[in-house]
Amino acid sequence: MFLSTFEKQLDAKRRIVVPVEFRALTSGPFDGVICLPSIEADCIEGGGAALFETYKRLIEELDFGDPVRTALETSIYGGLHKLGFDTAGRITLPETLCDMFGLTDWVTVVGMGDRFQIWGREAFQAHRAGMRDIARQGLADLRAAQRAARLRVAG
Repeated sequence: MFLSTFEKQLDAKRRIVVPVEFRALTSGPFDGVICLPSIEADCIEGGGAALFETYKRLIEELDFGDPVRTALETSIYGGLHKLGFDTAGRITLPETLCDMFGLTDWVTVVGMGDRFQIWGREAFQAHRAGMRDIARQGLADLRAAQRAARLRVAG
């Protein structure tokens, strides 16, 4: 699993060192990662062969010609970049993705279990605060639902 959060500096060629823990999780048909614009947030999403297979299965669940399938194919397959590791474990982020998300200097690499995200540092700080609020409220709602279910069973 991709775990933890790392701050990395982009060099002049838009390269970042992928955390060694992340490199170990990306085994697949080539030595590197896939990256694409995230559908869920304003960041780059990345991972290995398992992430690609997850998206492929999701797309194939939809009928050919379904507008949602076409949108996913365009966003995922059309936006995908294969980024190989150099000898120092770096990847070079495509200029189009850097421009799309305003990545110019420091970035934050965030483990998300089966994938990771690359954010501009300031953008991630704002995003993380919002996610903590959602997680806090979601956990409270879940606990309330669990208590209510236990009461129904006991009563």
